[in-house]
Amino acid sequence: MSAADPGTSAPDTPAPDKHPAPAPGTPTRSGLSKRQRRALSQGVQYALFAAVVIALGATADWGRLANQFAQTDLAKQLFPDIITTALRNTVLYTLSGFLFGLVLGVVVALMRLSSVGPYRWVAGIYIEIFRGLPALLIFIFVGVAVPLAFPGTEIPGGTYGKVALALGLVSAAYMAETIRAGIQAVPKGQLEAARSLGFSHTRAMVSIVIPQAFRIVIPPLTNELVLLFKDSSLVLFLGVTLQERELTKFGRDLASETANSTPILVAGLCYLLVTVPLGFVVRRLEARAAEAR
Repeated sequence: MSAADPGTSAPDTPAPDKHPAPAPGTPTRSGLSKRQRRALSQGVQYALFAAVVIALGATADWGRLANQFAQTDLAKQLFPDIITTALRNTVLYTLSGFLFGLVLGVVVALMRLSSVGPYRWVAGIYIEIFRGLPALLIFIFVGVAVPLAFPGTEIPGGTYGKVALALGLVSAAYMAETIRAGIQAVPKGQLEAARSLGFSHTRAMVSIVIPQAFRIVIPPLTNELVLLFKDSSLVLFLGVTLQERELTKFGRDLASETANSTPILVAGLCYLLVTVPLGFVVRRLEARAAEAR
């Protein structure tokens, strides 16, 4: 059959696009490319931000602020007690609560993953209750309800024990879910390989799975440590002595005595001395975890 035979048809060819997409950097109808419009938009946002900062700076009464929050003579009087007593107690309260919460969180996470129904139910109820209640109510519960419920019973460690219990109960609920997610993120083949080598289920979890899970959850656990460091300020609701005061209580007491807010500002700066480096550590750990993945 010849090429001119009407029974044959030419192969289908796509119709040319009447509106092809512009190449990157090609000016649009407005005369600006996408990159130029994005740069212009960012410039406008930076200009607005700078204008707001300048307006606030120009309208603020810096003299009154400095007089109320930046009395250098008063700030000098806070040292060294604000470091040797207040900051030291804050760190001790935080570490004790974190360690107790970590141990309890591991137990609750394993109960959450257990094949035994009552264990899962108890763990689930605990997590939902202590994640839903404000930390302040937990401190009041530990300071008031526990002595009423168990007359004559003293929590070991005095104030430090009460703070460890209160902070631990709060943090364990969050840590349990974090650790549970870390355990579930470990490939199941790890547990199966350990069992095939003769490990019991408990030994395989303790020796193989949980260590790998902790490598995964170290960044969020470090972030939880930062949150606990700030929540330790709630210790004032337990009633503490002068030597048991943490940063917030220390700053508030001296601010009331001097009718000036400089102690509160200095206490806030002491918080930053710990939280800023910890935040940097969290970001580094998250970056290393992302590189490992």
